[in-house]
Amino acid sequence: MSCEEPVHFHFPPVLEDPFTCSDLHDLVSLIQSGFPTHANSGSETTRNGMPSNSTSGSETNRSVYSVEERKRRRMISNRDSARRSRLRKKKQLEELTNQMNQLKLENTELKNQLCLVSHQYRAVQMDSTRLMAESIDLRQKLANLNQILVNMQLPSSLH
Repeated sequence: MSCEEPVHFHFPPVLEDPFTCSDLHDLVSLIQSGFPTHANSGSETTRNGMPSNSTSGSETNRSVYSVEERKRRRMISNRDSARRSRLRKKKQLEELTNQMNQLKLENTELKNQLCLVSHQYRAVQMDSTRLMAESIDLRQKLANLNQILVNMQLPSSLH
């Protein structure tokens, strides 16, 4: 890409603009000042109004602007990269916060289920204990009734 070709920047959509209107005008002016309006013929000036009388002077200006332009581009790129990094971190924090809230809800739900199951377990355990005691009592009554029957049949067999 030669110095005369325009530079195209493709930035993702921005939620907040870190530059003021004045900053943007200064930036556009600086970028445009590095490129001459047309081929120089002696005493013509570049877009920034600087004289460019000789080819070597023009090349020097171009290389100075090129270095300054690269610094400016790097600064803009770094700002944009930092902004994207902040947005990524913010998004990641929001996702982790949402996940934490979801896990808290799930944990509360699981605790409630555990409490309910524990309550049901204790109720079943108490019912089981009661039924075991009732079973023992009924077996004892059955044994007593069998003994009474045996005792009733013994005297009749003796006659």
